[in-house]
Amino acid sequence: MESIETIKRILNEYKTIAVVGLSAKWNRPSHFAAKYMKEHGYKIIPVNPAYEEILGERCYPNLLDIPEPVDIVDIFRRPEDVPPIVEDAIQIGANVVWMQLTVEHEEAAQRAREAGLEVVMNRCVKIEHGRLFGGINFLGVNRRLISSKKS
Repeated sequence: MESIETIKRILNEYKTIAVVGLSAKWNRPSHFAAKYMKEHGYKIIPVNPAYEEILGERCYPNLLDIPEPVDIVDIFRRPEDVPPIVEDAIQIGANVVWMQLTVEHEEAAQRAREAGLEVVMNRCVKIEHGRLFGGINFLGVNRRLISSKKS
């Protein structure tokens, strides 16, 4: 399990996130997470062959087609889909493989670590960012939609 210090360092140091399996549907967890991270200054690169654009960003069919450096590969796919994504992350020179909540694949994680990548498994990038940098308060996610202050 990754330490809080490691996760905080990753989120401070790396700012370009390729989101594999990002959905254009507003009500999907991948969309919530990517939108939140984009609103907090991260560059989001959608990876999904079903779409041309998501969140105003060009969408790529796979990691190998992305023409710029990627820091974090954020995986919103089933665990059995993870190994080839990790291989592509290694090939493009990513720094981190981040598997979202419920996504764990120990063999793929070990392969990524052996290739020099950091690995985060079974954690949500949005939740971790909010918890560590103030986007979540005691009531949950602070979306700043409701306030006791007068306008």
